[in-house]
Amino acid sequence: MKALTRARFRGRDGIYALFELDHGVDLRIGFVEDDVGRILMRRNGGYRLDRGWSVAPGGSDPSYEGRDRDDLSGFACPSADIEEGEGTVTLQGATLRAVVTLEPFGVAWYRAGEEVPFLQDRRTQAYFVSRQTHAFSHFVERGGDERHYGLGDKAGPLDRTGRRFRVDAVDPCGFDAELSDPLYKMIPFLLVAGPTGAHGVYYDNLATAEIDVGATIDNYHGLFRSYRADDGDLDAYVFAGPGVPDVVRAFSRLTGGHAFGPKWTLGFATTSMAIADAADADARIADFVDRCAEHAIPCDSFHFGSGYTMIGGRRYAFHWNHDKFPDPAATLAKLNAAGLHPVANLKPCLLDDHPRLSEVTGVGGLVTDGETGKPAVAQFWDGLGYHLDFTNAKARDWWRNGIETALLTPGMVSVWNDNNEYEIWDEDAVAAGDGRPFPQTLARPAQALLMTKLAYDTQAAWAPDKRPYTITRGGPAGLWRYGQTWSGDNATAWKTLRFNLTQGLNMSLSGMFDIGHDTGGFHGPSPGPELLCRFVEFCSFWPRFMMNSWNSDGITTLPWMHPEVIDPIREAIRLRYRLMPYLYTQMWRAAEADEPVVRPLFYGFPDDPGAVATEDAFMLGPDLLVAPVLEPGADSRSVRLPENPGGWYLFHDGTHHPGGAVATVAAPLGRAPLFVRSGALLPLGAAGLRIDPATDTERELVAYGDVEGATALLYDDNGDTTGWRDGAGLATSFTAVREGDAVVVSAKAAGGYQPAWRSLRLHSVGGPQLRPGTVEGAALTLEA
Repeated sequence: MKALTRARFRGRDGIYALFELDHGVDLRIGFVEDDVGRILMRRNGGYRLDRGWSVAPGGSDPSYEGRDRDDLSGFACPSADIEEGEGTVTLQGATLRAVVTLEPFGVAWYRAGEEVPFLQDRRTQAYFVSRQTHAFSHFVERGGDERHYGLGDKAGPLDRTGRRFRVDAVDPCGFDAELSDPLYKMIPFLLVAGPTGAHGVYYDNLATAEIDVGATIDNYHGLFRSYRADDGDLDAYVFAGPGVPDVVRAFSRLTGGHAFGPKWTLGFATTSMAIADAADADARIADFVDRCAEHAIPCDSFHFGSGYTMIGGRRYAFHWNHDKFPDPAATLAKLNAAGLHPVANLKPCLLDDHPRLSEVTGVGGLVTDGETGKPAVAQFWDGLGYHLDFTNAKARDWWRNGIETALLTPGMVSVWNDNNEYEIWDEDAVAAGDGRPFPQTLARPAQALLMTKLAYDTQAAWAPDKRPYTITRGGPAGLWRYGQTWSGDNATAWKTLRFNLTQGLNMSLSGMFDIGHDTGGFHGPSPGPELLCRFVEFCSFWPRFMMNSWNSDGITTLPWMHPEVIDPIREAIRLRYRLMPYLYTQMWRAAEADEPVVRPLFYGFPDDPGAVATEDAFMLGPDLLVAPVLEPGADSRSVRLPENPGGWYLFHDGTHHPGGAVATVAAPLGRAPLFVRSGALLPLGAAGLRIDPATDTERELVAYGDVEGATALLYDDNGDTTGWRDGAGLATSFTAVREGDAVVVSAKAAGGYQPAWRSLRLHSVGGPQLRPGTVEGAALTLEA
């Protein structure tokens, strides 16, 4: 590749400063928000791909055709002064300053009032382009005391420093949660934290790439990290921080924010490929309903594996196997009647003998081989096939019709978009691009994003009064605008627990707030009693709580598979339902305020070195610390609790533990240690068998420690209203004020929803007595 080391300043270009470099390159630098900068490169006057699908500022949603790369709508585009100096050009905004050195060319980014850059291009050859291919590279300096997070669903420890990752997507069934790479998603977003605060960089490029965060050491350049793309455009967004929460929120806002799913999606869910694949699948599903009732296992949805479409060992989208399911509508009606919302797995690859293949080829609806003009061939589970092209309007119409007629009409309520990594390795593959074709290599993950958007839009049109719910395994940044995802087909191993934890935390820091893991492990030998129970405990604290398996020994993972641990498994699930008011409020905050639900300890305790170093525990919202049991044979757990005024309380028995110290507590099966931050007001509900707002009549507000001056939020609605931003729910804020020997708790409610619960019982753990105060805005009461 060729190094770009000299630049000539060409003046202002709208909000940007324009620079001309060698080899036909021009580069623009500017501020799109007060705290977000942008670097945008063109080669020979144009882009490799002039549009994208991930960036959606201001809550916008790009069309299926994509968002023009030069489109600035939704951005604040603050004014900046541009000043030429001796060999430099400085852009000065209210919050950001960018100093561009012309030779050797590079950019240094500063926050207002700071003299040390938080981000500095490598001073020895920072930018490279290839004249023989479309590859390019960007190198920046790396501080030896910086920590690196993000990059989506990557395996390994929480801190990415010293690693090299491939930005690519495959189907790594049974992956090693510590070592495997790549996995399912392509999200080149890096969050960096260190002595100068936190910042982030997102490369809005959907081509395959490599990100090196210190694996490479080169004596000529000092410490550095790099992004090297195989194709596409250098379009980088720089987030100034200064805190980790600031960066996470800014990245979430840039990519359109997070969907708010229906409340039932937070309930326990079950699926298994073995159930839907079985010849007696219908009977097995009926038995599952009966066994849930028999064992009093709370459950809110059943997810159909793709076996419902399987004929002769091969899977055909939208094609029900009527030998296994003689009456799909009756099967789905029974699930719906039992409160187990049915969800359908869908895969975007049509096998080469799909009975409806001619319908799609007739409208040119498949990704094509640009050399032959025929559909691009790809390997899939059951043989060779072709992928639907979601950048083709006629293909989308066909897929939408399939969702409506084959799934929603008989009674499915949601779509689970699976195996959508688009492993098309044909270098000549071309996407239709809605009339502007482009090489598939430029935007493979856009197909997964558009597949999920189409499922979301179809459900929204089908039931316009309900919030849609979609799931996707693959995709790029922005997939969270449409729904939920998870860490993928994990292995049934103790090691998985340890590294699914850090994998999930980095997913959360990367904008994915509605996430979880396959409970029990997806692939490998079926989990034993202890491992299964610890998996249930661990996964019960993540937004997506799904038991999903395809075990190598043919045994289906189900809550009652080991009779000796049914009781502790039930109790772990019931605790999740008791925490539902708190969890639902956190999901609302994720969509309303771009706040992650599951967080590393340093997110809320950035100045505590012990919190920064902790990788085997996590926060659920701002108030709950989960210390899951990650090793076999353990009956206790030790964890260092962050420094917090008043310390922490063990949820299970109310015992007090000081902050900044190691707490060792009992951890019998069924009880993952759960600590509550002193000063928290925690809303709780009843541990029912289903999530049903119409019958949810109990609420409790528990104060931990001295809550003088504390505030808290509780959000509730009918579970799926689309008007949750417009007052259709009920958002109640609580305040606690000391009066004499007691603390008075008052509430102020906003919104028109009338919940089934009409009063909140106040309870104190380790603190002064609580007294009810006033309630404004709703006909609710507080009871001591």
